[in-house]
Parts: sequence; structure tokens; C-alpha cells
Amino acid sequence: MSGSHQHPYHLVEPSPWPAVGSAAAFITAIGGVMFMHERAYGEHVLAIGLGLVLLTMFMWWRDVVREAEYQGHHTPIVQVGMRYGMMLFIASEVMFFVAFFWAFFDRSFYPAGGVWPPEGIETFNPFDLPLINTLVLLLSGCTVTWSHHALVQDNRRDFITGLVLTVLLGALFTGLQALEYSHAPFGFTDGIYPSVFYMATGFHGFHVLVGTLFLLVCLIRGLKGHFTKDQHFGFEAAAWYWHFVDVVWLFLFVAVYWWGG
Repeated sequence: MSGSHQHPYHLVEPSPWPAVGSAAAFITAIGGVMFMHERAYGEHVLAIGLGLVLLTMFMWWRDVVREAEYQGHHTPIVQVGMRYGMMLFIASEVMFFVAFFWAFFDRSFYPAGGVWPPEGIETFNPFDLPLINTLVLLLSGCTVTWSHHALVQDNRRDFITGLVLTVLLGALFTGLQALEYSHAPFGFTDGIYPSVFYMATGFHGFHVLVGTLFLLVCLIRGLKGHFTKDQHFGFEAAAWYWHFVDVVWLFLFVAVYWWGG
């Protein structure tokens, strides 16, 4: 049962982090706009917003970890609700990327000048860095699955090893993506193709960064002895999220780099 209540549900205690997180996201958005328009103090507002976002993430996750590991609030029926919540979150993320694919296909099927990519745009070779990044993400999907399977089998050594490899592969992907951007032959404002390309791949890269952070938190928790073969939804949710970014990248590789380039 949850605390002193005679029911299996978790009635969450009042928390400041939803309000703080909302304010942090708003400040980050304002700072981002100011920074991109080169307004005074834009970088400072952006830095404050990002700092508050990171603070909110740390403190909120800390509270959730305490509820799960030490207070016993995550009963089986609570975990069912959390699974539904994660599914809905991933579904909303799918629609987020559908918007970018819609914009890309709309422009590619009906290009303004009759040519796609537009004239003067030199695209990336899909079988260079993009292919390497694809292999890196596919391999990371294998290692996180291996890690999850090891945890279910109560094999903590392989669980930790698989998580370490997944975090390293996620960091490698981010580094290769940054390298690709540094060699890009077009800028964000050079037309519709660069705009859609950077929005789609950039937001995917951000999701990879967030997913890597999720898994890093799970790794730290795993090293502290958290998670059991019967109760490990925090790690399971991170694995679901990681498989989601894997699948999105496969669509990006095929549609944007290969077919659309």
C-alpha cells in the first residue's frame, strides 16, 4: 500500500517543480529568441533558462527516485499508469516529428522551382557520416536491449556493461552529428531544404542528447544498486525512449539523407 493510505495508488505530494519547469521552459524560449536575433543579454537569458531546466530535471528526478526506491510508492498499479503515461508521451513525440516529415515531403513533392533539392544546395553523401551514425544508433539499440535483458535475468554485470556501452554510443552519435554540422555546405537560412534539414535532424539530435542523459541517470542508479528484475520501470522507460529515437533516425536517414538528398 502507498504510505498510510489503504489503497495501491500514489497521491503525489505538492511539488514546486512543475511550476519551476514551466517557468524555466518559458525563459529558455525567450532567451533562445533573443539570442538568435542577437538582442542584448540574449545569451544570459538563455543560460539562465537552461540552468533552471537542468535544476528542475535533477530535483524532480531526485524526488521520483526517492518515491520509487525508498518510499515504496511505485506499486504495480502505479507502474501501469506510468507505462500508459510514457506511451502517450512517445506518441506525442511521434506527432512532433510527423510535422517535420510533413513539411519535408510537402516541399519535395511540390518544389517551388520544380527541382528538389533546390538548385545551389549541395547535400550530404548519405553513405558517409550519416551511414556511420545510423550504424552507431542501431548498435546502441542492441546494447540497451542487451542491458535490459541482463537486468531481467538478474545479471547486474552485463546490465551495467550494456548501459555503459549505450551511453558511450549515444555520446559518439552526438559528436559525429556535431562534426557533420561543422562540415555542412549550407546554412540554416539558405532556403527551405536547409531549414527543414536542420530542424528535423537538430531536434532529433536534441532527443538523442536527452535520451543519453536518461540512460546516464539509469547507469548512476544502477551503480548505486537501484533496479531489480521485478521493478525497473525507470530504466524500461529510458529504453523505450531510446528505441524511439532509433526509429526516428532510420526514417530521417532514408527520407532526408538518402531519398530526399
